[in-house]
Amino acid sequence: MSSNGSLTAGLDIDAAEGFADSGELVQDLADLVVALGEVARESGRGVVFLFDEIQHLSQNDFEALIAALHKTVQRTLPVTFVGAGLPQMPRLAGEAKSYAERLFRFPSIGRLPRDEALRALVEPAAAFGVDFTAGAAGEIVTFTEGYPYFIQEYGRIVWDEAEGSPIRSNDVVSVRPLVAAKLDGSFFRARAKRTTQLELRYLRAMAELGPAPQKAAEVAAVLGRTAAQFGPTRARLVEKGLLFTPGYGLAAFTVPQFDKYLLRTMPLAAARPAL
Repeated sequence: MSSNGSLTAGLDIDAAEGFADSGELVQDLADLVVALGEVARESGRGVVFLFDEIQHLSQNDFEALIAALHKTVQRTLPVTFVGAGLPQMPRLAGEAKSYAERLFRFPSIGRLPRDEALRALVEPAAAFGVDFTAGAAGEIVTFTEGYPYFIQEYGRIVWDEAEGSPIRSNDVVSVRPLVAAKLDGSFFRARAKRTTQLELRYLRAMAELGPAPQKAAEVAAVLGRTAAQFGPTRARLVEKGLLFTPGYGLAAFTVPQFDKYLLRTMPLAAARPAL
Protein backbone atom coordinates (compact mmCIF):
# COMPACT_ATOMS: atom_id res chain seq x y z
CA MET A 1 0.00 0.00 0.00
CA SER A 2 1.32 3.42 -0.95
CA SER A 3 1.51 6.45 1.32
CA ASN A 4 -1.64 7.97 -0.20
CA GLY A 5 -3.71 4.91 0.75
CA SER A 6 -4.05 3.39 -2.73
CA LEU A 7 -3.55 -0.32 -3.16
CA THR A 8 -1.80 -1.93 -6.12
CA ALA A 9 -1.81 -5.65 -6.75
CA GLY A 10 -0.27 -7.84 -9.42
CA LEU A 11 0.21 -11.45 -10.38
CA ASP A 12 3.52 -12.86 -11.55
CA ILE A 13 3.38 -16.04 -13.59
CA ASP A 14 5.77 -17.68 -15.95
CA ALA A 15 4.92 -17.55 -19.65
CA ALA A 16 4.06 -20.86 -21.30
CA GLU A 17 7.08 -21.35 -23.50
CA GLY A 18 6.59 -22.74 -26.95
CA PHE A 19 2.97 -21.57 -27.22
CA ALA A 20 1.95 -18.60 -29.38
CA ASP A 21 5.47 -17.19 -29.18
CA SER A 22 7.00 -18.22 -32.49
CA GLY A 23 7.12 -14.67 -33.75
CA GLU A 24 4.95 -15.62 -36.74
CA LEU A 25 1.67 -13.70 -36.45
CA VAL A 26 -0.38 -16.16 -38.50
CA GLN A 27 0.62 -19.10 -36.32
CA ASP A 28 0.67 -17.32 -32.97
CA LEU A 29 -2.71 -15.61 -33.35
CA ALA A 30 -4.29 -18.91 -34.39
CA ASP A 31 -2.83 -20.67 -31.34
CA LEU A 32 -4.08 -17.91 -29.06
CA VAL A 33 -7.62 -17.75 -30.45
CA VAL A 34 -7.97 -21.54 -30.47
CA ALA A 35 -6.83 -21.71 -26.83
CA LEU A 36 -9.31 -19.01 -25.91
CA GLY A 37 -12.07 -20.90 -27.70
CA GLU A 38 -11.23 -24.14 -25.91
CA VAL A 39 -11.37 -22.43 -22.52
CA ALA A 40 -14.71 -20.86 -23.45
CA ARG A 41 -16.13 -24.24 -24.47
CA GLU A 42 -15.00 -25.87 -21.25
CA SER A 43 -16.65 -23.03 -19.31
CA GLY A 44 -19.91 -23.24 -21.23
CA ARG A 45 -19.43 -19.75 -22.62
CA GLY A 46 -18.78 -18.07 -25.94
CA VAL A 47 -16.40 -15.42 -27.26
CA VAL A 48 -17.23 -12.66 -29.72
CA PHE A 49 -14.71 -10.31 -31.33
CA LEU A 50 -16.06 -6.94 -32.51
CA PHE A 51 -13.87 -5.04 -34.97
CA ASP A 52 -14.53 -1.72 -36.72
CA GLU A 53 -12.78 -0.16 -39.73
CA ILE A 54 -11.36 -3.52 -40.83
CA GLN A 55 -10.29 -2.10 -44.17
CA HIS A 56 -7.33 -0.51 -42.36
CA LEU A 57 -5.82 -3.88 -41.44
CA SER A 58 -2.70 -4.78 -43.38
CA GLN A 59 -2.95 -7.85 -45.58
CA ASN A 60 -0.67 -9.77 -43.20
CA ASP A 61 -2.84 -8.88 -40.20
CA PHE A 62 -6.01 -9.74 -42.10
CA GLU A 63 -4.54 -13.05 -43.20
CA ALA A 64 -3.64 -13.94 -39.60
CA LEU A 65 -7.12 -13.04 -38.34
CA ILE A 66 -8.89 -15.08 -41.02
CA ALA A 67 -6.61 -18.09 -40.48
CA ALA A 68 -7.23 -17.99 -36.72
CA LEU A 69 -11.00 -17.87 -37.15
CA HIS A 70 -10.84 -20.67 -39.70
CA LYS A 71 -9.21 -22.94 -37.13
CA THR A 72 -11.94 -22.21 -34.58
CA VAL A 73 -14.56 -23.16 -37.16
CA GLN A 74 -12.75 -26.41 -37.95
CA ARG A 75 -12.79 -27.26 -34.24
CA THR A 76 -16.40 -26.04 -33.75
CA LEU A 77 -15.27 -23.71 -30.98
CA PRO A 78 -17.70 -21.07 -29.62
CA VAL A 79 -15.88 -18.12 -31.18
CA THR A 80 -17.66 -15.52 -33.31
CA PHE A 81 -16.31 -12.56 -35.21
CA VAL A 82 -18.28 -9.47 -36.24
CA GLY A 83 -16.48 -6.85 -38.28
CA ALA A 84 -17.50 -3.61 -39.95
CA GLY A 85 -15.79 -1.94 -42.85
CA LEU A 86 -16.20 -0.31 -46.22
CA PRO A 87 -17.69 -2.02 -49.28
CA GLN A 88 -14.31 -3.32 -50.46
CA MET A 89 -14.17 -5.76 -47.53
CA PRO A 90 -15.19 -8.89 -49.49
CA ARG A 91 -12.44 -8.22 -52.02
CA LEU A 92 -9.80 -7.56 -49.34
CA ALA A 93 -10.80 -10.70 -47.45
CA GLY A 94 -10.57 -12.79 -50.58
CA GLU A 95 -7.13 -11.38 -51.37
CA ALA A 96 -5.93 -12.24 -47.86
CA LYS A 97 -7.31 -15.80 -47.88
CA SER A 98 -9.07 -17.41 -50.83
CA TYR A 99 -11.45 -19.36 -48.55
CA ALA A 100 -12.68 -16.20 -46.78
CA GLU A 101 -15.81 -16.06 -48.94
CA ARG A 102 -16.84 -19.44 -47.53
CA LEU A 103 -15.96 -18.50 -43.96
CA PHE A 104 -17.83 -15.20 -43.69
CA ARG A 105 -21.09 -13.65 -44.68
CA PHE A 106 -20.85 -10.11 -46.06
CA PRO A 107 -24.20 -8.35 -45.56
CA SER A 108 -24.32 -4.86 -47.01
CA ILE A 109 -25.49 -2.14 -44.62
CA GLY A 110 -26.08 1.12 -46.43
CA ARG A 111 -28.27 4.10 -45.81
CA LEU A 112 -31.41 3.46 -43.81
CA PRO A 113 -34.68 3.16 -45.74
CA ARG A 114 -36.96 6.09 -45.06
CA ASP A 115 -39.23 4.30 -42.60
CA GLU A 116 -36.27 2.99 -40.60
CA ALA A 117 -34.58 6.39 -40.64
CA LEU A 118 -37.75 7.96 -39.23
CA ARG A 119 -37.84 5.36 -36.47
CA ALA A 120 -34.16 5.94 -35.64
CA LEU A 121 -34.88 9.64 -35.19
CA VAL A 122 -38.27 9.62 -33.52
CA GLU A 123 -38.33 6.61 -31.21
CA PRO A 124 -35.30 7.42 -29.01
CA ALA A 125 -36.62 10.96 -28.48
CA ALA A 126 -40.10 9.69 -27.66
CA ALA A 127 -38.62 7.52 -24.91
CA PHE A 128 -37.57 10.78 -23.21
CA GLY A 129 -40.87 12.55 -23.77
CA VAL A 130 -39.89 14.57 -26.84
CA ASP A 131 -41.91 14.31 -30.06
CA PHE A 132 -41.33 15.39 -33.66
CA THR A 133 -44.10 16.52 -35.95
CA ALA A 134 -44.34 14.42 -39.11
CA GLY A 135 -43.11 17.34 -41.19
CA ALA A 136 -40.08 17.98 -38.96
CA ALA A 137 -39.03 14.34 -38.93
CA GLY A 138 -39.51 14.09 -42.69
CA GLU A 139 -37.31 17.11 -43.35
CA ILE A 140 -34.48 15.70 -41.26
CA VAL A 141 -34.62 12.32 -42.99
CA THR A 142 -34.67 13.97 -46.41
CA PHE A 143 -31.66 16.13 -45.61
CA THR A 144 -29.64 13.29 -44.08
CA GLU A 145 -30.46 10.85 -46.92
CA GLY A 146 -30.83 8.09 -44.35
CA TYR A 147 -27.17 8.19 -43.31
CA PRO A 148 -27.15 7.19 -39.60
CA TYR A 149 -24.43 9.58 -38.42
CA PHE A 150 -26.14 12.54 -40.08
CA ILE A 151 -29.44 11.58 -38.42
CA GLN A 152 -27.68 11.41 -35.07
CA GLU A 153 -26.05 14.84 -35.46
CA TYR A 154 -29.16 16.57 -36.80
CA GLY A 155 -31.28 15.05 -34.04
CA ARG A 156 -28.81 16.10 -31.34
CA ILE A 157 -28.54 19.68 -32.58
CA VAL A 158 -32.27 20.26 -33.00
CA TRP A 159 -32.86 18.66 -29.58
CA ASP A 160 -30.45 21.16 -28.01
CA GLU A 161 -31.81 24.20 -29.86
CA ALA A 162 -35.58 23.63 -29.98
CA GLU A 163 -37.64 25.43 -27.35
CA GLY A 164 -39.77 22.43 -26.49
CA SER A 165 -41.81 19.46 -27.63
CA PRO A 166 -43.00 18.79 -30.24
CA ILE A 167 -40.09 19.72 -32.46
CA ARG A 168 -41.52 21.42 -35.53
CA SER A 169 -40.40 22.08 -39.10
CA ASN A 170 -39.35 25.64 -38.29
CA ASP A 171 -37.04 24.25 -35.57
CA VAL A 172 -35.48 21.89 -38.11
CA VAL A 173 -34.98 24.62 -40.70
CA SER A 174 -33.54 27.11 -38.22
CA VAL A 175 -30.75 24.78 -37.08
CA ARG A 176 -29.76 23.57 -40.56
CA PRO A 177 -26.81 26.01 -40.80
CA LEU A 178 -25.53 24.61 -37.48
CA VAL A 179 -25.85 21.06 -38.81
CA ALA A 180 -24.03 21.94 -42.03
CA ALA A 181 -21.26 23.69 -40.11
CA LYS A 182 -20.87 20.69 -37.80
CA LEU A 183 -20.62 18.22 -40.67
CA ASP A 184 -18.27 20.47 -42.63
CA GLY A 185 -16.02 21.16 -39.66
CA SER A 186 -15.61 17.69 -38.25
CA PHE A 187 -16.91 15.05 -40.67
CA PHE A 188 -16.11 16.19 -44.21
CA ARG A 189 -13.02 18.29 -43.47
CA ALA A 190 -11.39 15.43 -41.60
CA ARG A 191 -11.75 13.29 -44.71
CA ALA A 192 -10.42 15.99 -47.00
CA LYS A 193 -7.33 16.42 -44.81
CA ARG A 194 -6.40 12.77 -45.40
CA THR A 195 -5.74 13.49 -49.07
CA THR A 196 -2.84 14.87 -51.06
CA GLN A 197 -3.49 17.84 -53.30
CA LEU A 198 -3.72 15.60 -56.36
CA GLU A 199 -6.15 13.27 -54.61
CA LEU A 200 -8.29 16.21 -53.55
CA ARG A 201 -8.37 17.44 -57.15
CA TYR A 202 -9.57 14.04 -58.28
CA LEU A 203 -12.35 14.07 -55.68
CA ARG A 204 -13.38 17.57 -56.76
CA ALA A 205 -13.59 16.41 -60.36
CA MET A 206 -15.84 13.56 -59.26
CA ALA A 207 -18.04 16.02 -57.40
CA GLU A 208 -18.44 18.03 -60.58
CA LEU A 209 -20.09 14.99 -62.18
CA GLY A 210 -22.49 14.37 -59.28
CA PRO A 211 -22.94 11.91 -56.38
CA ALA A 212 -23.54 8.79 -58.50
CA PRO A 213 -20.74 6.32 -59.32
CA GLN A 214 -18.46 7.83 -61.95
CA LYS A 215 -16.39 6.33 -64.74
CA ALA A 216 -12.64 6.81 -64.39
CA ALA A 217 -12.34 8.17 -67.93
CA GLU A 218 -15.01 10.82 -67.35
CA VAL A 219 -13.43 12.01 -64.10
CA ALA A 220 -10.02 12.26 -65.76
CA ALA A 221 -11.56 14.19 -68.66
CA VAL A 222 -12.77 16.90 -66.24
CA LEU A 223 -9.12 17.39 -65.31
CA GLY A 224 -7.91 17.25 -68.90
CA ARG A 225 -6.04 13.98 -68.38
CA THR A 226 -6.49 10.26 -69.16
CA ALA A 227 -7.82 7.57 -66.84
CA ALA A 228 -4.44 5.81 -66.90
CA GLN A 229 -2.71 8.90 -65.53
CA PHE A 230 -5.02 8.92 -62.51
CA GLY A 231 -5.06 5.18 -61.89
CA PRO A 232 -2.68 5.29 -58.88
CA THR A 233 -4.50 8.32 -57.44
CA ARG A 234 -7.84 6.57 -57.64
CA ALA A 235 -6.38 3.42 -56.06
CA ARG A 236 -5.00 5.40 -53.10
CA LEU A 237 -8.38 7.04 -52.51
CA VAL A 238 -9.97 3.58 -52.35
CA GLU A 239 -7.28 2.44 -49.90
CA LYS A 240 -7.96 5.49 -47.72
CA GLY A 241 -11.67 4.65 -47.62
CA LEU A 242 -12.81 7.80 -49.41
CA LEU A 243 -13.98 5.96 -52.52
CA PHE A 244 -15.23 2.47 -53.25
CA THR A 245 -15.65 0.61 -56.52
CA PRO A 246 -19.24 -0.59 -57.05
CA GLY A 247 -18.41 -1.93 -60.52
CA TYR A 248 -15.64 -2.26 -63.06
CA GLY A 249 -14.26 1.15 -64.02
CA LEU A 250 -16.54 2.94 -61.55
CA ALA A 251 -15.86 4.77 -58.31
CA ALA A 252 -18.23 6.38 -55.80
CA PHE A 253 -17.95 8.38 -52.60
CA THR A 254 -18.19 6.25 -49.46
CA VAL A 255 -20.29 8.85 -47.63
CA PRO A 256 -23.20 10.91 -48.95
CA GLN A 257 -22.94 14.65 -49.55
CA PHE A 258 -19.15 14.67 -49.76
CA ASP A 259 -19.62 15.91 -53.33
CA LYS A 260 -21.68 18.85 -52.05
CA TYR A 261 -18.98 19.72 -49.52
CA LEU A 262 -16.34 19.76 -52.24
CA LEU A 263 -18.52 21.90 -54.50
CA ARG A 264 -18.99 24.40 -51.66
CA THR A 265 -15.38 24.60 -50.56
CA MET A 266 -13.22 24.12 -53.67
CA PRO A 267 -13.71 25.85 -57.03
CA LEU A 268 -13.20 23.67 -60.08
CA ALA A 269 -10.46 25.99 -61.31
CA ALA A 270 -8.38 25.02 -58.27
CA ALA A 271 -8.83 21.35 -59.12
CA ARG A 272 -7.60 21.75 -62.69
CA PRO A 273 -3.81 21.84 -62.93
CA ALA A 274 -2.27 24.68 -64.87
CA LEU A 275 -1.50 23.77 -68.48
